[in-house]
Amino acid sequence: MKASQAAPPLSIPVVTQEPKRRPKPLIRSAGIRLALVYATVFGLSAFALAFSLWYSTVGLLQRQVEIAVRNDGAALMDHFTVGGIPSLSVAISDRLAENVDGDAIYLLLDPHGNHVVGNLDEWPVGLGQTDTFYELPVTRGGAASVALLRAYDLEDGYQLLVGRDVRARAELRRVLQAGLFWAMGLMAVLGFVGAFVIRTLFRRMIRDISATTRAIARGDLTRRVPKTGDGDEFDELASIINDMLDRITRLMDGVREVSNSIAHDLRTPITRARTRLEDAAMRAQTKEDLRSAIERATDDLDGVVAVFQALLRIAEIEAGARRSAFAPFDAAPLLVDMGELYHAVAEERGITLRADIVGPLRMLGDRELIQQAVANLLDNALKFSPPRTLISLAALRHQDTIGISVADQGAGMSDVDRGRATERFFRAESARNTTGSGLGLALVAAVAHLHNGSVILRDNNPGLRAVMSLPAQPPGQWRYE
Repeated sequence: MKASQAAPPLSIPVVTQEPKRRPKPLIRSAGIRLALVYATVFGLSAFALAFSLWYSTVGLLQRQVEIAVRNDGAALMDHFTVGGIPSLSVAISDRLAENVDGDAIYLLLDPHGNHVVGNLDEWPVGLGQTDTFYELPVTRGGAASVALLRAYDLEDGYQLLVGRDVRARAELRRVLQAGLFWAMGLMAVLGFVGAFVIRTLFRRMIRDISATTRAIARGDLTRRVPKTGDGDEFDELASIINDMLDRITRLMDGVREVSNSIAHDLRTPITRARTRLEDAAMRAQTKEDLRSAIERATDDLDGVVAVFQALLRIAEIEAGARRSAFAPFDAAPLLVDMGELYHAVAEERGITLRADIVGPLRMLGDRELIQQAVANLLDNALKFSPPRTLISLAALRHQDTIGISVADQGAGMSDVDRGRATERFFRAESARNTTGSGLGLALVAAVAHLHNGSVILRDNNPGLRAVMSLPAQPPGQWRYE
């Protein structure tokens, strides 16, 4: 009897829950930090302003009272110096009688501490040094008060006390302190309210940017950061981001268009090469037939390789990798040599090539790339020029710019086609039946941009005029090897 096989254990899929995201601490929020900075700066500024107002007000009153007591004491000392105690007593009595505000305080004691004249009941406790200001509680007419006092020692043991009642100033100081505290509370509330408003605005702007970037990350390239219409910094930031997104969209469209163009333009020669090789493998009777089919397929594949080489060269130029080869040179001899070289090619096709080069054309750049760009322009002109027409190659310097133009009398381009002629793989309607990959003008534009220049295509009536503008080297920087 066979033992029954044990059933395999059931495998139960374990569903793991994603860990919950912990909320970020508030201090890590940029909005919170910005709000706290605003509240802190606002609070400190408000406190400094309120404290300066309080200190200047109370300090001004304090200085005024001190000056009044000091001047009054000096005048009474003059009376004592001139007439002694009798004159001093009369002066004190006159001042008390003339004191309308009732804030003047005087006390004159004899050597035994007896009251001679004055409006204080007794010598204040705690007043021990002379010629020093004291703010002490006093009793005047049976009523308690606060006074700013200064004592003077006289001859024969007499003591003089001069002061001012500062109870009203003390009350004012308490009122100012209370007002300061209330103002600080109100400023704190306003600071937090302002911080909350700033945090709300900041979060709204960041929320719009985050929502837009999330939508774009999901593939929706049509989303843009909304603007408030206030023309503030947030709108400026939104404009910058939207411009960046527009450029990214254009680049993505360009990548898609280039990819489609590569697939479309290279499918034909690759398919043709494959068909020829298959046909040769099936039907070739001799070595010559097989060799001929292989040579034709090789030509087709060479065209494919040439397209990829042109794309890599354009990418290298646009990446700025060729700037290391920049050197000062005179483009005039280079253009003269190219004019002579293409003159012979044009004669073979029954075309007249006229060169008008006005030198010197000193510039800083890559000599090989400039030569390649001009060669592409001349090749295009020869390709689209019918026999018995004229091609002109002209170059001259105008101020700080070198202009190199190639004009033909061929079919030309429409305004729409001229606007897209420098795009990769673009072929105008008039060029559909001619050989080429649509990369020649794209390379010319890349070379011009690498040299901080530009390429402009114009109607030559008839034909096309291509003008490449490049920055010239200032004469003071010319170097001759």
